[in-house]
Amino acid sequence: MSGVLLWVVIPYVCLAFFVLGHVWRYRYDKFGWTTRSSQLYESRLLRWGSPLFHFGILAVFFGHVMGLGIPESWTSAVGISEELYHVMAVTIGAVAGFCTLVGLTLLIYRRRTVGPVFSATTRMDKVMYLFLALVILLGVWNTVAGSVLNLNGEYDYRTGVSEWFRGIFLFQPKPELMVDAPFGFQAHAMVAMLLFALWPFTRLVHVLSVPIFYLWRPYVVYRSRSDRTGSRAARPGWSPSDDRVRR
Repeated sequence: MSGVLLWVVIPYVCLAFFVLGHVWRYRYDKFGWTTRSSQLYESRLLRWGSPLFHFGILAVFFGHVMGLGIPESWTSAVGISEELYHVMAVTIGAVAGFCTLVGLTLLIYRRRTVGPVFSATTRMDKVMYLFLALVILLGVWNTVAGSVLNLNGEYDYRTGVSEWFRGIFLFQPKPELMVDAPFGFQAHAMVAMLLFALWPFTRLVHVLSVPIFYLWRPYVVYRSRSDRTGSRAARPGWSPSDDRVRR
């Protein structure tokens, strides 16, 4: 019964909060749908921490899409052996996790030590950073424990956690797969689900507002009002002499 509560009921509740929370936030807090940028207060630490975190978390996201969303049979069908897959997952995942962790550490340090940035920090920002840090630390620990320290034995998350994850979205939940998973994977999954439930009520909503359309938006052309620019004469209404007369 506890397995059904933890690995079936709670995932669907968190998923409902994630979807309905975004709808509510967009309808009733459209002007608050922002990153609450603090770049004006401090830029030196932000210049290093923000790219490390954002590019690192992007790589982690795509790694999870491949690891959780793509079945083992699919990667084997295209010629990727299980050994090669795990080598790629560990090396790329370790680098991405390290960059994400360093970037997040810099961002938290900046937010805590820079006065104006700390003053602009809300209670939900603190909760968000806490859950983000826990998710990332647990993910790094699972990588180290499973691939370096070999604490998880012969456990293969692709036949356990991944199948449970896909089952949630296919409405074919298999809670027994998570009951048999090592504690590190259980903790990582549970904290991640709670983070997704909190997501719509934090600044993380800006992830759904990435300005992709800027890639093909026409350039904004700025022209000077100076008479020396171009060969066309200025309109009389804009001439300096007329301006002095009006004054």
